[in-house]
Amino acid sequence: MEPKGGENHSVVAEFVLLGLSDSWSMQLLFIVLFSVFYVATVLGNTLIMLAVVADPRLHSPMYFLLANLSFIDFCAPFIAATKMISDALKDTKVISFGGCFTQMFFIHFFGGSEMVLLVVMAYDRYVAICRPLHYMATVTLPLCAWLVVAAWAIGLVHSVIQLVFVVDLPFCGPNEVDSFYCDFPRVIQLACTDTYLLEFVVTANSGLISMVIFLLLIFSYIFILVSVRQRSSFGLSKAFSTLSAHISVVVLLFGPCIFVYIWPFPNLAVDKYLAIFDAVIIPFLNPLIYTIRNKDMKVAMMKLTILLGRTGKSARASCSSRARGRQTPLTHGGDKDPTWEPH
Repeated sequence: MEPKGGENHSVVAEFVLLGLSDSWSMQLLFIVLFSVFYVATVLGNTLIMLAVVADPRLHSPMYFLLANLSFIDFCAPFIAATKMISDALKDTKVISFGGCFTQMFFIHFFGGSEMVLLVVMAYDRYVAICRPLHYMATVTLPLCAWLVVAAWAIGLVHSVIQLVFVVDLPFCGPNEVDSFYCDFPRVIQLACTDTYLLEFVVTANSGLISMVIFLLLIFSYIFILVSVRQRSSFGLSKAFSTLSAHISVVVLLFGPCIFVYIWPFPNLAVDKYLAIFDAVIIPFLNPLIYTIRNKDMKVAMMKLTILLGRTGKSARASCSSRARGRQTPLTHGGDKDPTWEPH
């Protein structure tokens, strides 16, 4: 692929993100919504990770995998959502050349890792539902740890492959990215060279992989439900209740991703609005979807919330007591702090 105009090196030092809208009122709405979603995402996923670590009843493979999914959903919004929030009130939304490629790398790193992790979680549910007597012997924490490492490794390889294809492209203008964050398909279109073949390769690497994993997950859930149905209708209802959270996550995660990478008209504005699902909404919904039907998780998170509340109250009481002690002398050595409450 020969660069246009004889250029053989990048001359673009930064990219301009056009964002989601030019309207001031819409930008204000987006910054409020994104901020609320981001704060809720951080708090929800942090609470899940702390609950899994703190509660011995949750020290099992299923919750270990859930904690890893929460860690991904904790990190992923930081890549795109925080940039969008900080840029919302700026007239010109600029990101450096290196920052743009770093953003693309981590978006695909976390995205690829999450997709593979969902396959691991589907395997865990298959053994738990279809072969419950073999679950403890088959799905162990060491095995899950290795599978999680494999998920992160596959996500890394996927992201590096994407980056290698794009990083050496010549960029000599224009430099406007029609979205609120950098992504490979839109950045490739800005290169000063013929990128038709490269766009096809990048689309195949992301879109077809997403499609294959999506179909694999859906077929695995169907297989589980069919296997359970053959044994009892009651078991089918229970299995569907257990899998409903996983199916919801899969549809919401893969639907927009497949549309963005497989849809034959990549310049449509709908692409950047669908990207909100992966960047903001999915990390926010995962804590809700995976806890709303899980009694053990809800109890553990409630206990942790109460414990954190008591710890904060004790810390504030201690600080208040020390402050009073510095201001007035103690007249009765045996007096107790009136703000102290037994736990």
